[in-house]
Amino acid sequence: MVVMGKDIPLNERIIFALDVSNQAEAQQWVKTLEPHIRFFKVGLQLFLGAGFEMVDWILQRDLKVFLDLKFFDVPETVKLAVQALAGRGVTFATVHGNDAMLRAAAEAAPGVQILAVTALTSLDEGDMRDLGFDCSVQELVLSRARRAMEIGCHGVIASGLEAPILREALGEHFLVVTPGIRPVSNVDDQKRTVDVRQAFENGADYIVVGRPVREASDPVAVVKGMHEDIRSVFSL
Repeated sequence: MVVMGKDIPLNERIIFALDVSNQAEAQQWVKTLEPHIRFFKVGLQLFLGAGFEMVDWILQRDLKVFLDLKFFDVPETVKLAVQALAGRGVTFATVHGNDAMLRAAAEAAPGVQILAVTALTSLDEGDMRDLGFDCSVQELVLSRARRAMEIGCHGVIASGLEAPILREALGEHFLVVTPGIRPVSNVDDQKRTVDVRQAFENGADYIVVGRPVREASDPVAVVKGMHEDIRSVFSL
């Protein structure tokens, strides 16, 4: 199911995950990839090492930032945390919590698009049972996504495996951002994975990619190959 209703440039469809430990390494990755990628994710590891200095450095290069800190706290604290992003130029921020937390975030900072985390792509059905969920991953993801949309979030973080049911249930205007992009043969901690073509064919708007690019012998060639896959899906 390919969604054609959003005008997203090709060089923003891939969000590169700057999951590295220091600012110098992150900056080198940005310089290497910015001719091909215009959207970069700053997560917990890098933010704890470099903070807003790294975020601002990316933005000063006329690039976009996805701040992936997965806010989870009492609603008032979540609200104040998201308010701290107001005016900073961050495009996406994540919240991993209940309805009250999502509502607090969605109302806190106009201009920041809040993405609700549904179920981490490192978790499978067995992990869900261990966490006390008496439902399938698909049921949990759809329930959380439906509530997030009703609350006012702009989209969700969801595996490409669940993207088709989200599109069918929620329509094309809700953002689906898909991590866990891997080759068919996968040996790391991501369990619910798809490849680039599958992600977009299933309804993703953006994909988040880190290790498959960082660990490649020719990262730029890998990105160019991903662009070709995206072009073939959207006929760009």
